[in-house]
Amino acid sequence: MLVLSRKKGESIVIQDHIEVTVLAVEGDTVKLGISAPTHIDIFRQEVYTSIQEANKESATPLAANIEAFMERLRNEDKKKD
Repeated sequence: MLVLSRKKGESIVIQDHIEVTVLAVEGDTVKLGISAPTHIDIFRQEVYTSIQEANKESATPLAANIEAFMERLRNEDKKKD
């Protein structure tokens, strides 16, 4: 991990396209401004983690759905006989 010190109003640039600017420091809270191309998604870490978990859950087939699909295939095979 790269660790940098920045003061209010100072920025860092990531790969020519993303600029992160320190907007304010209030106690333990730092407000950041991020300028990036519109095709780059920017999320708070906890939101990103939630999205990843939801994607994983939706990509995992439920046992009931698999059983229903298999039953449907068996019924279609019986109709062909």
